[in-house]
Amino acid sequence: MRLLVVASYNRQRFAPFVKEQVCALECAGVEVSWFGVSGKGLRGYLRELPRLKQFIRDYHPDIIHAHYGLCGLLASMQSRVPVVTTYHGSDINQRHVRPFSRVAMRRSAANIFVSRRLMRLSGHPRHALLLPCGVDENEWQGLSRTDARELMHLVPEKRYVLFAGAIDNEVKDAPLALSAVALYQQEHADEDVEMVELKGYDRREVTLLMCAADCLLLTSKTEGSPQVVKEAMMCGCPIVSVDVGDVSERVSGVEGCYVVESRTPQDIADKLHEAFLFTGKTTGRQKIEADGLLNSQIAARLIDLYEDCRKIER
Repeated sequence: MRLLVVASYNRQRFAPFVKEQVCALECAGVEVSWFGVSGKGLRGYLRELPRLKQFIRDYHPDIIHAHYGLCGLLASMQSRVPVVTTYHGSDINQRHVRPFSRVAMRRSAANIFVSRRLMRLSGHPRHALLLPCGVDENEWQGLSRTDARELMHLVPEKRYVLFAGAIDNEVKDAPLALSAVALYQQEHADEDVEMVELKGYDRREVTLLMCAADCLLLTSKTEGSPQVVKEAMMCGCPIVSVDVGDVSERVSGVEGCYVVESRTPQDIADKLHEAFLFTGKTTGRQKIEADGLLNSQIAARLIDLYEDCRKIER
């Protein structure tokens, strides 16, 4: 099977979670080529249509998999090859983008949503499938907190809260996280607590930080199916999160992982205290496997979907 992946390349790179999904597909025997969209906004994307059509004529793909709604809209503007579109969050959560995503939904052979909330907001279109992005296994995920801290040169006695994103990303709501951590520190003056921004690290370092941290803290205003939560679960890292995206479903039943119903610093600080009391590794890794969210498992489901779409289009 020949697959063409259409995804944003505005930052001169493809999203890591898309690359990891594609790598799993290649390992399963799928031949893959990439089409990077460099335009911005609706007009910028649609200007890429002639180049995309030429790429399709040259490559002759059996199926196109577009990531995010605008890429799905662009890919579906041709009729030679069936299109599968995955909606990751901002393409549905942002009201000014959602109408264009809905056009893509009508034109795509199949629509993948990474969370139930996104599917609900989209209006439950035809040919819809709930399928979060998966995560990889790696050799570092099983490291103990002690060993990971040594490798990252972190203080053994300190409390480390890993903030799930960049502090300057408004959607991540860093002020709420900082307020909660500051409140915890006031209430537990004998403890040394530091919030670490998850920015500027390579993939190995991110894994090491997740093994080393006392907990991951997510305070985002909106999410789809946050990869950072699934990656932390693979490392057995305790998690404190507001009720956003599919986090509640992902961490359900995993001791050491907590979802805060409110967005108040006090409630978050209270859950941080509970997370800090959990000293071992969580069973997050086992939950990920049970939910079928390893990239190898996701790849198998995607290949079945691609085959079904090809049969429908014939």
